[in-house]
Amino acid sequence: MRVRIEWTYKKPKGPTTFFKSEEMKAAEAALIAEDLTQTGRVKELQFLDTNDQSWSMKELNKFLRGIQTEPHDAIVYFDGGFDLEEKVSGLGCVVYYAQNHKNYRLRTNAKVEGLKSNNEAEYAALHLALQELDLLGIRHQEVTFAGDSQVVINQLLDEWPVMEEELSKWADRIENKMDESGIRPSYSVLSRKKNKEADRLATQALQGVEVRSTIELEN
Repeated sequence: MRVRIEWTYKKPKGPTTFFKSEEMKAAEAALIAEDLTQTGRVKELQFLDTNDQSWSMKELNKFLRGIQTEPHDAIVYFDGGFDLEEKVSGLGCVVYYAQNHKNYRLRTNAKVEGLKSNNEAEYAALHLALQELDLLGIRHQEVTFAGDSQVVINQLLDEWPVMEEELSKWADRIENKMDESGIRPSYSVLSRKKNKEADRLATQALQGVEVRSTIELEN
């Protein structure tokens, strides 16, 4: 979960003013807020999540303690490739997440038939990522999805219309899956270079190389 801090600062026998921070991870916000309160000059402090729901310090710390044993703070990279001659698609996804104060990376791919375009493959790759999140038990959380498909991301943001029937079905399938899982998505469009992990997985899938691995990352 990402939050911003809002607080009122009061100088002893002086003026009072109001501050608010940029969005940051909830754990980082809790540390900063604790440091702020130690100044003795914070009169009121609250956290606001991306839905503008207000959290007290006590509520946020309770939430953070509760999620430590579960996968959280997930960032998903996805990519799809389409072989026009063979009429097959390669899907790739990478999931970075935290659990028990450790960081992990999951990489997986899949080779599928029956899709008709690269845009469909991109949607299918995102759907594959959602299935992986479900297997990890990541539910009722904010998740960042990053990919190099402007079509998919802008359509899911309702910034671009969905004209093709196949893509409309994929968009509905993905939104329904997110609703079922309680996932609150944020999206980021990347250059292909910055999405190279997921791109490589999609390419390997097209080449018939199956990948599935989870590793712990060094902090």
